Amino acid sequence: MELEFERDTILCYETVADLTVCQEETLESIVPDACPDILRIVDACGQAMLTGKQAKEGSANVTGTVRVSILYQPESESGLRRMEMNLPFTCQADAPGLTEQGNVQAYTRLRCAEARALNPRKVLLRVDLAVDVTACQPVERSICRGVLANEEHGLCQRQLQGETYELVSMEEKPFTFSDQVRLQSGQGEAPQLLAVQAQSLCTESKLIGSKLIFKGVVELSMLQQESSGALVSSRESMPFSQVLEVTQAGEDGDCLVQVELTDLHWDPDPGDSRNLEFTLELLAQTQVRCRRPVTLLQDLYSTAFLTQVDSQPQVLCQLGESCTRAQTVRELLETGEMVRGVVGGRFSLGQVSQSREGSQLILTAEAWLTVLYQDEEQAVRTVNRTLPVVCRLDCPEQYSCKCACSAAGEVFAVPAAGGMEVRFSVEFHCLTTVSRSVPSVIAARLTEPRGNNEGGRPSVVLRLAAPGEGLWEIAKTYGTTIEQILQANELPSEQLPEGRMLLIPSIK
Repeated sequence: MELEFERDTILCYETVADLTVCQEETLESIVPDACPDILRIVDACGQAMLTGKQAKEGSANVTGTVRVSILYQPESESGLRRMEMNLPFTCQADAPGLTEQGNVQAYTRLRCAEARALNPRKVLLRVDLAVDVTACQPVERSICRGVLANEEHGLCQRQLQGETYELVSMEEKPFTFSDQVRLQSGQGEAPQLLAVQAQSLCTESKLIGSKLIFKGVVELSMLQQESSGALVSSRESMPFSQVLEVTQAGEDGDCLVQVELTDLHWDPDPGDSRNLEFTLELLAQTQVRCRRPVTLLQDLYSTAFLTQVDSQPQVLCQLGESCTRAQTVRELLETGEMVRGVVGGRFSLGQVSQSREGSQLILTAEAWLTVLYQDEEQAVRTVNRTLPVVCRLDCPEQYSCKCACSAAGEVFAVPAAGGMEVRFSVEFHCLTTVSRSVPSVIAARLTEPRGNNEGGRPSVVLRLAAPGEGLWEIAKTYGTTIEQILQANELPSEQLPEGRMLLIPSIK
């Protein structure tokens, strides 16, 4: 006879890919007719922007564009000139188990851009990209809580009362906002904007009912050139706030909101060229994780009938720690010449690698650093370095860690003996979890009555518990109950006394 069960359904997402794809792209371009010939390329400042993503059978595809401002010294003019290049890219990540119904989230970063003049009218651009790809497949897991009408057949159940920590919601929202920025430096004629980089950051998120309210800021880093030829770096903050509808999440859920730039442009005010109207197109990608109580039927038997049980392992995930750790880097960049002044600096982040030293997890992020400076002749130069940024996290070996990094603020650089002293900070956003596999009943049936196959079963058995054996295993073997064994041996709890013989009564 097949038994009927009370069941629960867990709706969640299974992560089938969580990786960083690194790749290079190159493009050759002719200098526009309106621009003078190139004498020397000073810098290539770029911005990676996401344009699309798609879940396919077994893979996740991401497309985007890198917009690069090439700053160069012309042959016949003083100061710097700007030339813009757009380089489209496509990357693919293997995601076994992903289908078209899956969900892909992607975050693009330009690690570095390099430009080389092939001749005074032709440029070769190379960009180095890092694309974080998370691919998740919606799953529906049915679990048995217990048997219906268990008293009727003398059924005993072993249930686990626990919880599971699951990714329950993945949503996204494109949005656009504009803000006005005034160029403050210098007097007289408005400066020329040579390069702009935008970094978006979510600073606050909160679930209220089915609404996710999040706030953040876009930090604009700008390099401008005065009419005198002097270069000035500046930063502007553009705050934003949005509301997003989420599903399958309670107000106690943990939210991860990352905001990706998809387009950026600016226009001068016709009445005042120092005022610029910036318009940004952004995509908010969210993940919500929740703790859920779980009652899981692990085993069962009948005191009246022989029982056949079908089981399979069920994986339960538990939260370890969710934290943000800031690491500050101080470094001397050697230039081989005297630095007269620092124009500005920037950095981007590449891959995050993980290694272990016992119970400590060592997280190492690549920081790709660029600093513009003036040499002794007041010519603008660029120095590039890749520096490791290390964060140590207490994390037991059985735990896994999901880590994302963000640039925390700007780069500070000052002239020093032999080069420049730089300082910047990186934030490590860490989520540690542990998964354990527990047996779970998926089906069971009662066969013949116990007495038919057991011959003249004694009413009492005297025996010693085997190593690792508990009262459940003993009671199941002899078709009795834990309560009967406790009562027969006058035991106050299920903790078995070591080396003691047990009376095992039989249920007739």
